Amino acid sequence: MTVSYMDYTSENDTYFADLNKNRLFTRNRQNYINRLGRDVLNTLGNVSLLDIYLSDRRVVEPHYHQNAAELVYCISGAARVSFINPFNNEVSNITIRPGQVANIPQGWWHWEEATTDQTHLLAIFDAPYPEYIFGSDILTKTPVEVLAHTYCLNADQLRKTLSPLNNETIIIGPTDECVQNQVKQTYSRSDNSSTYYGGYYPQGQNHF
Repeated sequence: MTVSYMDYTSENDTYFADLNKNRLFTRNRQNYINRLGRDVLNTLGNVSLLDIYLSDRRVVEPHYHQNAAELVYCISGAARVSFINPFNNEVSNITIRPGQVANIPQGWWHWEEATTDQTHLLAIFDAPYPEYIFGSDILTKTPVEVLAHTYCLNADQLRKTLSPLNNETIIIGPTDECVQNQVKQTYSRSDNSSTYYGGYYPQGQNHF
C-alpha cells in the first residue's frame, strides 16, 4: 500500500540502507544490535526492525514495547523467546531456530536469550519507531525506598544488589564485567580447572 506521507517524486527519497552502518547498541564484538527506522529509510511505512547478534546465554533484557508488536525471526543459531501473557500471567518460552519465528503482542513483557554462539535474530515491528521500557530502567529509576517499602524488602540490601547495574540501561546482558566476575568465581571454586561451570567458560576461551 502506498505510504500517505510520501509523494515518491523527491530526489531525497531513499530505497536502500545499510544496517551495518546504523548501530543501536554494542556490548562487545559478538553482541550488538543494528536498527532500521523511517529516519534511516524514509520510504518505510509503519514498520521497523532490529538486527540482533548474540553469543551463547546473552540476553536482550526484559522489556516491552507500548506501541508495537514484535515478530522475532531466527536467521542463524538459536534463541529462547520468553514472554508473560498479561491475560493469564503465564510465562511462555519458545525456542526458535533458523527459519522459525516467535510473535510477541504489543505491550507484553518479554526477553530473548541466545542458546548458542553466533545467534542472529531479526526483530520486526509494526511501528516506524518502537518505544522501549527496559527492566534495568524500572529497577534503577524507581527509588529504592519505594521498592523496599512496597515489597517489604531491606533497602540497604536492595541498594547493594542493584549497584552492579550502575544506573545504566543494560539492553544486552549480562555485562562483560559481570561475566568476567563469574568466570573468576567459578575459576576459584574449581581450583583452576578447565571445566565449564555455570554456563560460562574460564578465561582464555573466547566464547563471549
